[in-house]
Amino acid sequence: MEEQKVVFVTGASRGIGKEVALKFAENGYNVVINYVSDKTDVKALEKEFEEKNVQSLILKADVTDAQAIQDLVEKAIEKFGKIDVLVNNAGITKDNLLIRMPEEDFDKVININLKGTYIVTKQVTKYMMKKRSGSIINLSSVVGVVGNAGQANYSASKAGIIGFTKSIAKELASRNIRVNAVAPGFINTDMTESLKEEVKNNIYEQIPLKRMGNPREVANLIYFLGTEESSYITGQVINIDGGMVM
Repeated sequence: MEEQKVVFVTGASRGIGKEVALKFAENGYNVVINYVSDKTDVKALEKEFEEKNVQSLILKADVTDAQAIQDLVEKAIEKFGKIDVLVNNAGITKDNLLIRMPEEDFDKVININLKGTYIVTKQVTKYMMKKRSGSIINLSSVVGVVGNAGQANYSASKAGIIGFTKSIAKELASRNIRVNAVAPGFINTDMTESLKEEVKNNIYEQIPLKRMGNPREVANLIYFLGTEESSYITGQVINIDGGMVM
């Protein structure tokens, strides 16, 4: 019987990250997840993975804390022996016009979204390089491609992820490790649920498909990039946005 593969999805206790973790679990992958909020119901998450007949390792660790991430990755290697796929999903927004944006809000978004991606990737890559295989998928955003008023910090962090992705794709290709970025547009999550109908209608006007995406559609793309089905794709940024940015 083929050995079960292992995926590590950061910030996967809810939203897109959770949907990604469930998609891999449904396809037989053991799952590693970090979370930061004490509100996270770890037992409920574990049960969801058990129901899909896979093992999980769910630990509290902040992606900006290099030591905590090193410890988490070492525990994952101890338990599963490897990490086949890394999905850098953890991220936050703290939107404001530049003139009103506190410095700490700029720093926090860059630290979690961009530096966190660097910290986690650096730790996981060591083990992928020894195994000479792996796939890394980084969550960017269409605003990292085209920018957005009121999101200078978020757009900068997501544009940084694109540069980071292309650079390490070049560094790691000789070790058979592929690195790609996914850039979602408007996706139905807790964040967009709270928007007023009028705001939602304005958004639909910008999207040729006239609707928001759902987390499962993003998860399907990420799953594809994690598998051998995408074995000749690396260093790419793939928009998943209903045609909003072409």
